[in-house]
Amino acid sequence: MHLSYRLSFLFIILAFASSCSSRKFSKNNKQIEKAANKATNNSYKSYNTLSYIDEFKAVAIEEMNAFGIPASITLAQGILESGSGNSDLAKYANNHFGIKCTSDWRGKNYFRDDDQKNDCFRVYKDARESFKDHSEFLKRKRYSFLFQLDKNDYRSWAQGLKTAGYATNPKYPDLLINMIEKYQLYQYDQSESEKQKIAREDRVFSEINQNIPQEKKKFTPVDTPPPGAKPILADGNYTVIKGDTLFNIAKRFNLSIDELKMLNEMTTDGIKLGQVLKVK
Repeated sequence: MHLSYRLSFLFIILAFASSCSSRKFSKNNKQIEKAANKATNNSYKSYNTLSYIDEFKAVAIEEMNAFGIPASITLAQGILESGSGNSDLAKYANNHFGIKCTSDWRGKNYFRDDDQKNDCFRVYKDARESFKDHSEFLKRKRYSFLFQLDKNDYRSWAQGLKTAGYATNPKYPDLLINMIEKYQLYQYDQSESEKQKIAREDRVFSEINQNIPQEKKKFTPVDTPPPGAKPILADGNYTVIKGDTLFNIAKRFNLSIDELKMLNEMTTDGIKLGQVLKVK
């Protein structure tokens, strides 16, 4: 067979495989969305940032008291990652922190484009479970030094998350700190005595040490893109899809929100489905 025919045949096979995989992911998502619609009676709670804080401050405080992650940090990350609880990932999958599937994940999955096409994200039974898994996500070796900080030291936590590689955006600490101070999220942080801090550190570091042998399995996202999938970036442009937020797009392409807005001559944070954005 001539080389050009073989290549054409190969491209047809890859395109067919990609199409089948995409249909599979789409069908999966529709099932997740149908179940979520049934559970909420097709009536989703629409949040603004203040109502989001009011709804989830209690679980953020609970996780802070258990592990030492400032409630202000957890709330600020949830606001940024989920668009104040209004992203599709938060609505349908109860996933407020963009935590992806790993090889040990036994729950349901929800697929959407992120670092790659059709990345796999965890589906939780409720938002509370997502907040708890966020704490588990941070309880590993690379973030261990953060748990030595005071649990009301949100500034050091914000800087430390960037140092540990939580986000590629160089302005990530500023985004968190600005969010915390704008909405006075620090009011939910609590101090602890030296005795309480030592007891908490002993418990948390014991759990982190137990995690270390299984970290690769527990925290490395599974490889899910379909064969032959095209990259979501083409010619320096990105097309907005369902569930996107300006923050998530900026984070994906290692930009600050201001840089992304400047590239596209935007004056607001609003984006529309199908909108084409310059990302480089």
